[in-house]
Amino acid sequence: MNKMERQMAIVMALQHGSQTAASLSEKLEVSRRTILRDIQTLSEIGVPIGAASGPRGGYYLMEGFLLPPLQLSSREALCVLFALQGLTGYTDTPFNGERWTVMDKIRSMLPLETVQNIHPLLSSMEVEVPKRVYSVPHLDKLLELTARGRWITVFYQSMNHRRQLLIKPLKIFAAHGFWYCDCFSRTHGENRRLRIDRIGDIAEADTPSDDAKPRNASRPQNSESTVRIRAELTYRGMLRVERDEHIGECIEQMDDDRWIADFHLPEREWEWVIGLFFSLGREARVIVPEHLRAEIRARAEELRKHYDDEEKGEVFHE
Repeated sequence: MNKMERQMAIVMALQHGSQTAASLSEKLEVSRRTILRDIQTLSEIGVPIGAASGPRGGYYLMEGFLLPPLQLSSREALCVLFALQGLTGYTDTPFNGERWTVMDKIRSMLPLETVQNIHPLLSSMEVEVPKRVYSVPHLDKLLELTARGRWITVFYQSMNHRRQLLIKPLKIFAAHGFWYCDCFSRTHGENRRLRIDRIGDIAEADTPSDDAKPRNASRPQNSESTVRIRAELTYRGMLRVERDEHIGECIEQMDDDRWIADFHLPEREWEWVIGLFFSLGREARVIVPEHLRAEIRARAEELRKHYDDEEKGEVFHE
């Protein structure tokens, strides 16, 4: 980004509200001193930039100043269309029709030369989203209630239960081809992550009388009781584990064909980690804790017995 582009970006950022030099510096990836010089230059050419001191202070544009409509550069157009293209990989979204029409509108607003420049790049880039078959009919309503900070009751179907929960949604996000809701569950007394396609019968609820705010919505994760897991991985095992958003960064390469995963796992995820390392088979070897090794051996023995029983004639028939 050259000097002129950076100064234009500062003005556009200030159009959306007050900004500190530090926040502009972080956003534009330049030093605070550079931002101050740019603001001085903008003031000298007549851009009415004001400054306020105090904790909520910062730089702002005087009331009434507006930039004329701006054209997107080729890279800016590529950035927007690439992000929108990634959204089309989801089976269901809150903007099923809009995700296509907005892409068409952006293309129609761009100069023909820009469209021709970005088309080959856009065709060779992709945000990979796993193909899923589901619907999220309650997503729009859930988004609205989350934005309003409301408590709600939902009927939720997990692996082990089908029951009603009292929750306060904190964040809605998409990952791995699904939509998720991070929430504080009054029913469980802790933060939970719910898959939205498993949510049904949403209804707005009254704020709990003795608890206006989620008790542990801001509780640090390290206050949970955890178990240290250390395991050796093959190359294939490493490729599978590194995909996990929580432990993928806890892998260290030891030599050409050996990696170590070393992390602390919340105790409530114990069943998950047993399943993970059992599914990895010979691509992983748990070093500690010993009781995780024992659990994996027990599952392997159960599986062996299952197939032994089949050979003895105790087979399943449809």
